Amino acid sequence: MSELVGCEPLSAEGTGDAAAIGALVLHGFTGCPQSMRPLALELSGAGYTVEMPLLPGHGTTVDDMITTGWGDWTGAAEAAYASLAARCDKVVVAGLSMGGALTAWLGTRHQEIAGLVCINPIVDVGQDLVDLAAQMLDAGTDRIDAVGGDIADPESEEQAYSATPLGPLLSLAEGVAALRDDLANVTSPLLLLNSPQDHLVPPASSDLLAGAVSGPVERVSLERSYHVATIDYDAPLIAGRTLSFVAQVTAS
Repeated sequence: MSELVGCEPLSAEGTGDAAAIGALVLHGFTGCPQSMRPLALELSGAGYTVEMPLLPGHGTTVDDMITTGWGDWTGAAEAAYASLAARCDKVVVAGLSMGGALTAWLGTRHQEIAGLVCINPIVDVGQDLVDLAAQMLDAGTDRIDAVGGDIADPESEEQAYSATPLGPLLSLAEGVAALRDDLANVTSPLLLLNSPQDHLVPPASSDLLAGAVSGPVERVSLERSYHVATIDYDAPLIAGRTLSFVAQVTAS
């Protein structure tokens, strides 16, 4: 049974003409759908058909996540995308942090995606962190302190794990390293929103993504928010720009 409040996935059929447009929403590493729920509800409220899965190993306990990795998360993202694409005329994908990396990964494989929305995406895990994590894992330590909760708004809190599993972290690092080699295959329009004051994923990660893709890029700076910007001060800005972008890229 799920143990984190708000970790439940969301599946909402659309209404009216907008129902033919699907929106896949993806959360971040060690987090859960709670961090993306406001954006998912905005998309659903606009009539779009929305899928927001709980990624494997997330939303319960760190022990459940220890055995999962990049292949599990990309597999879940691919399955959710296939489900939406089978019943919608057009699909957009939006993701935060690792969810942003998964969004870009889907973009490398599916040029037919109408639009991609990446929020503080992680497409590079620093080598120093990778080396340290590998050393600690070899020494018998399988987790470190939590990475979640980087939010400027003191009234907001992310529901995320209280520790970071090192094996999955290394798998994430390997996954995004391979992803970087394929980013030129991304031709779908990209809305890229990032926080200059992100204490988890350096803004340079967004710069790397913007410079590597082949499609058009629209950038938005989230000046008032930290990493988990979707539940921070800039949440309304993210929702507004995302809805405008989706309407634009899915227009007939």
